Amino acid sequence: MTDRGARENGKPTIIGIYGIPGSGKSFLLKQLERELGSQDFEFYEGSEVIASLVPGGLDTFKKMPELQKEHWRQLAIDKIGKTCGSSGRVGIVAGHFMFWTEGEGKGRPVYTDNDLRTFSHIIYLDTPADLTFQQRANDKGRSRPLCSLEHLQDWKTEEKMQLRSLCYQHGILFSIVTPTSMMLNRILTLLRDFVQHSEEFNLSSAEHQLDELVITSPAKLHTMLVLDADRTMSSEDSGRLFWDLLSNDPQTTDKDYHLKTLFSSPLGYSYTAFRQATLLYEDFADDSKFAKLCDETAVAIAMYPEFVALLRQIAEHDHVGAVVITCGLRRVWETILDREGLSGKIKVIGGGRTVDGIVVTAAVKAAMVSRLKYYHNVRVLAFGDSVLDLPMLCQADEAIVVVGDTKTRSKIMDGALLDAIENGGLSARQVLLPSNVSARLNTTILPALQLTNPGFINSVIQQRSRGLPRIFHATKRNAAKQLMTPMRDARVSGPALREAHRRAGWYLATEFLTDFIGVEEYSIPHVQGNETTGYRLRNEKSTLIVALMRGGEPMALGVNDAFPSAMFLHAKSPEDVKLVHVSQKKTIILVDSVINSGKTVVDFVRHIRDINSSIQITVVAGVVQAQSISEGSLAQEIDSRPNLGIVALRLSQNKFTGRGTTDTGNRLFNSTHIP
Repeated sequence: MTDRGARENGKPTIIGIYGIPGSGKSFLLKQLERELGSQDFEFYEGSEVIASLVPGGLDTFKKMPELQKEHWRQLAIDKIGKTCGSSGRVGIVAGHFMFWTEGEGKGRPVYTDNDLRTFSHIIYLDTPADLTFQQRANDKGRSRPLCSLEHLQDWKTEEKMQLRSLCYQHGILFSIVTPTSMMLNRILTLLRDFVQHSEEFNLSSAEHQLDELVITSPAKLHTMLVLDADRTMSSEDSGRLFWDLLSNDPQTTDKDYHLKTLFSSPLGYSYTAFRQATLLYEDFADDSKFAKLCDETAVAIAMYPEFVALLRQIAEHDHVGAVVITCGLRRVWETILDREGLSGKIKVIGGGRTVDGIVVTAAVKAAMVSRLKYYHNVRVLAFGDSVLDLPMLCQADEAIVVVGDTKTRSKIMDGALLDAIENGGLSARQVLLPSNVSARLNTTILPALQLTNPGFINSVIQQRSRGLPRIFHATKRNAAKQLMTPMRDARVSGPALREAHRRAGWYLATEFLTDFIGVEEYSIPHVQGNETTGYRLRNEKSTLIVALMRGGEPMALGVNDAFPSAMFLHAKSPEDVKLVHVSQKKTIILVDSVINSGKTVVDFVRHIRDINSSIQITVVAGVVQAQSISEGSLAQEIDSRPNLGIVALRLSQNKFTGRGTTDTGNRLFNSTHIP
């Protein structure tokens, strides 16, 4: 069985089922157990776990002082966490959040800090107060104090408010479900999503949607426009408008739980926050209501005429494409584009519902631009307006910042934008919409551009080649010059030279491979005691580093230093790379010290392609002879393979091939006496 219960941070997936006493948690738990079985899931009634641990059982537990009760509650959830962690199964736990006797000023919380550390998701059973009242009265197996409908309603409202706040603080996804004839199907859909979805799955799903868009294009795409939606193509924000409409609905309760509250929480604009936003939309609007509100939201949004004109001209050329990649609501922007007659050419990648399968984060936007550039060999122009768009803009061939009215545009963008320009290598232009708004920064740092300018439009639609888009080298960088010096110094050999190659491998990995392959977020413990976001190579655990022996080993070890979770393999010949090494891998990094003609690399690439034709291969080398990538078999492989790239410390025009004392392998291992 696959480890379905393991999250990316190594913790098990454990889902809490909460609701006030009498709401139907125990009945729901039994339904889920019948539907899901025990192969991949484990089911727990919280009170039963406590009873199994406490000598004397639940009766003894109820007589204990609160401090002792907390101790046993912590042991109970810890046991559940350890059991699920060992078994790899998903835990589903029915429990209590607070007890509240009518007449008391406030409820008595019975959750623990261990609960907040253990649960990955919480589903709240929002049973109507009158139904809960009836179920409590009909439950002959339990003795519960009488409660009025008003008190049950207040109890439920307080639990939902506190739970949502705690979940936002602790990175727990929170969803509310209301008993209906379709409730079980709704919860089963949520559970399947909770088990399957991760940042890696999310990025893979988004890339699949992008790949489908490129593959189904009527012609070979040379250029792609990647556009943010809200406040970029329009002055409006679809999420805010949607929530305003929802809040104005008299049937909507809990109106304070809007997107602003979510994104102002400790979750910020993380993957978890956008996943929570999707659950928020589903909590407050079923599919029919969601569709209706999206249509009403779309009516309230007018695209900037300049973007409409630009996209209509783009639509006339098959070699130029455009895609809207939005953190907002996919359906809204599909409706807007359809209204403008653009839906046939301009596609939207975004979310809003669980069924969409993805959420779009800043990291996803950047990864999509990188995939277009490096995997599909497409020139990318990116358009955005906010800090969330900066990673995408930095990745693009041409970055265009859309600047709106000073009253509505992002207040923190100026500082972040200036930092990206001065320290992040961003080169961008700005578009003022409408044209009379004040510029960001100034037009010297961020030159102004008009979308309707014929020269700009011609620069977008003209056909062009990207040259050698999948070849990256640091030849002219000062860091590379410093790293090259001991590698070219005839006096340096043996361990010192191997260390120089190792450092070069680490540099190339961190400087270039992280852009070429991409990075992914994962949770790490912060030094201050909380969890924070870390970054690693995308699919690092599914990456194979192959050291082409013997000269490639020191540099390959440096690459491995940068990506410690990757698998490492020594290979003297292509046949040393076997199916067992490539199976389940998504990326292979071939490392050699010098590429002369490129024949050795081509032999390895073709051998690997025979095993897995779709795997991404990146070649890392210290020196690459320029002629090998402009003509010959290696150049042909690069031109014909969108998932093959080369990263080098230096391109050399020198066709000299070393022997004996000048051979790199001999210098690395002090075997220069070998001819």
